[in-house]
Amino acid sequence: MGTGRRGLAGIAMATAIVAAGVTVTTAQAQPGGVTDAVRNDCPAARAKVDRLEGRITPNACAFIQRQIAFGELPTGTPPAYGDLAHPRVRAYLDIFDPEATLWEAGGEPQRGRTAIGTSITGSLALAPSLTYRGTDVVADGSTVMFGQWNEVTLKGRTVAYPQIARNVLGDEGRTLQARRYYDRAVLFRDTLPGDAPAPLFAGIADSGDSGDSGDSGETADSAASGERGGGTPAGLRAEEVPDRLAAWNTEDVDALLARTAGARLSGPGLDTPLTTEAGKRAYLERLFATADLHLKAGQVAEGTATTYVEWHGTASGAKGTGIPFGIVERFGPAGEWELYFDTLPLVADADGIRTLFRKLAS
Repeated sequence: MGTGRRGLAGIAMATAIVAAGVTVTTAQAQPGGVTDAVRNDCPAARAKVDRLEGRITPNACAFIQRQIAFGELPTGTPPAYGDLAHPRVRAYLDIFDPEATLWEAGGEPQRGRTAIGTSITGSLALAPSLTYRGTDVVADGSTVMFGQWNEVTLKGRTVAYPQIARNVLGDEGRTLQARRYYDRAVLFRDTLPGDAPAPLFAGIADSGDSGDSGDSGETADSAASGERGGGTPAGLRAEEVPDRLAAWNTEDVDALLARTAGARLSGPGLDTPLTTEAGKRAYLERLFATADLHLKAGQVAEGTATTYVEWHGTASGAKGTGIPFGIVERFGPAGEWELYFDTLPLVADADGIRTLFRKLAS
């Protein structure tokens, strides 16, 4: 996911399967230099994100605007623990329905605004500098996948990392159910280098045949229309969901790679995308050697050129059993295959994670 994309845990982010939508993309330059036409369905939000696709309902637009507002708002004086009246905490809670649930990486869902707001007060006390911008956002009716690029300063170091905020919306575009996908482990590599667990994907790199280069062969016309060419994987279709889910749960590396042949794989622990079949295979095999996954199909948000797919459940391994866990896959318009998940509970047990965060806060 690029150099410097490092996960942060404990920071509560503000942030059925396929419903086909009419894609409306931002007017910013797209891969291949294509510029898509703008429609007047959410202009304020379009100006603040890198790319916006999908069926942008008024509720989706309202949600995206609230998400952006929290990401931009300075914290000022950090809130006291449990201070729900703090201006930035109020902006955060405005995203959520009173009955909302919020799942953060590695934990159990928080329920209701009091629990969600109390959590964010602790997060802002730890990291008052937290800000983010919207990257690749796809709305599909009541489901919104909000890609974002987060930045925070901890122990004098600036940490930047990607996240997917998955939201199911209710009335007025407020979130009924939220899940956040980001990696926490590599945060400690720089801030607590003597205590950080060994990275899960240390040593994984491209090797062997470079023919699987991820070159999409995409033309300007195909990028504008959302068509894929040259081996770039299209978004997952509804009828493919059971087989894709089975591939994750049965550790079927061949099936996972066959569906994404020609794509460049980005994921936690990778400074540059993997382009060879051998490199991508080694990455998946390392994950499956570390954890047994027990996942269910979550939400899918499909735009013209980007599709997000969510898998959610538990992971079990040497560091624990029944750990809340999930993965979001992103199939992008220029041959991207991106994975978003938290490696921290796969390399450290619960007591070790608590110790790491106590040291981070000290």
